[in-house]
Amino acid sequence: MSYLILCDSCTDFTPEMEADSHFVRIPLTLHIGDHDIIDDETFDQKDFLSRVAAYPDCPKSSCPGPEKFSDYFEQADEIYIVTLSSHLSGSFNSARLAIQMYHETHPDKKLHAFDSKSASAGQSLIALEIQKRAEQGMDFANIVSETEAFLDSMGTKFVLETLEHLRKNGRLSNLTATLVNVLNLKLVMSSDGNGQIEKYGQGRGMKKAILKMAEAVAGDAIDPAKRTLYISHCNNPERAKEVKKAILSQVAFQNVIIAETGGVSSLYAADGGIVVAY
Repeated sequence: MSYLILCDSCTDFTPEMEADSHFVRIPLTLHIGDHDIIDDETFDQKDFLSRVAAYPDCPKSSCPGPEKFSDYFEQADEIYIVTLSSHLSGSFNSARLAIQMYHETHPDKKLHAFDSKSASAGQSLIALEIQKRAEQGMDFANIVSETEAFLDSMGTKFVLETLEHLRKNGRLSNLTATLVNVLNLKLVMSSDGNGQIEKYGQGRGMKKAILKMAEAVAGDAIDPAKRTLYISHCNNPERAKEVKKAILSQVAFQNVIIAETGGVSSLYAADGGIVVAY
């Protein structure tokens, strides 16, 4: 059976995923004032980050319409869709609407949308879990049920270099952001398991924040010896290597993948940010 894995563009592809025809990126659009950026293979991270740094307000993103997903439904026997957390974007609802509309005339078509309850590296890891099962020849229903179980047990953590994005979008007051910056505190954030962001902890400086994140991963990783640690970085590959070293010093994963953030992930992580999923 042929299959496609449609990923909204908050999924951070490795070069290998980019080259694999089973993976398809469905782009969101980024808005910095009046300037729009399509988050596809033309995305220029350096230009984007410079525009964000110069823009006084919070950049926005808009999700793809249902037709952006349904355009691919005829191209394979089985279609799997992976989206950004439904608490952060309308992408999942758009994908689900596309499926509902298509099933009205094609009720037996094998289509499923996964709400990642995560972002960035988390979406990438889910996409790879789908492919692993598809390549093993597993049937559609079992791929869906096993992948849903996996994402419910998956952990996501991230650490931020700058708090400007959180300040601009109202998650931190100006006073709080100023105090945190003056004290050189770096926040360690986590998914609460339902796709919403919560603060896990903080460290005085990035090195201590990375160690705290490593401790958090070691504390709640499920069966790491059989799992992959996926690390996405925004414009800082050396920091990604530091994170890898810090985490592996505390817990052994079967495999580690490092990828660069795309447009939407760069918007959320900001320059220097790190996202890990496991």
